[in-house]
Amino acid sequence: MTPFRYTGGRIPLLISVPHAGTALPGEIKNGLSDNAQPLPDTDWHVERLYDFANQLGAHMLVANYSRFVVDLNRPADDQPLYSSATTGLFPETLFDGSATFLPGKAPSAAERQGYLDHIWRPYHLKLQQTLDELKAEFGYALLFDAHSIASVVPRLFDGKLPDLNLGTNDGQSLDSPLEQALRDYCQSQSRFSWVLNGRFKGGYITRAYGKPEQKQQALQLELAQCNYMQETAPFAWRQDQAEQLIPVLTGLISQYLASAKQLYQP
Repeated sequence: MTPFRYTGGRIPLLISVPHAGTALPGEIKNGLSDNAQPLPDTDWHVERLYDFANQLGAHMLVANYSRFVVDLNRPADDQPLYSSATTGLFPETLFDGSATFLPGKAPSAAERQGYLDHIWRPYHLKLQQTLDELKAEFGYALLFDAHSIASVVPRLFDGKLPDLNLGTNDGQSLDSPLEQALRDYCQSQSRFSWVLNGRFKGGYITRAYGKPEQKQQALQLELAQCNYMQETAPFAWRQDQAEQLIPVLTGLISQYLASAKQLYQP
């Protein structure tokens, strides 16, 4: 299987979906613990949730492999991104703290190097290549890194997560006029709670590719899954809830595009 699915677009926006993949090499599939077998930490249905972006003309980059193989939103050197509890490049534990693999069944160092070379690196090469092409065509590039997570994960954060969790690496991955426009948009709606640079400030993709000084902007959105799906297995899509969320996501991305156009093409 190829590492990703890419769909070209016609506007200066790339939507990256690094954690929606579910494919597993045999050695991973056979080694998963009972708790890990349902793939609980997957960003379920995120590609479907952002299907509207295809109509807007966004470029889409979607991972095929599960984060249990290699986490595309972690740096290749596996340095931690948060001082609090987290998971690494090759997750040994689930979000709930239980083991990802059966005893003695974790992938070998050689297997992990293969995942890094043949899954992680191609995804990131395609990501940067696409951003470079957008800058060459439009003069700037916008990256939207799309994620979701269960709304309650005690090991990672206290209480219930806000519905919309925007991350700009504390303002380093996104120019302040764009950040302010997105803040204003979130403030203008009352259905969904939101926070900017709260528990989720942006993972490796946001931090590595958000380079406003190079006209390369990056934003991460971590969605609370309770707003569009069932948070426990079988992780079913909830159409009634998704229909309430998708217009807000459409508005958020439209604001991102409009504000960037105003910034670069006044």
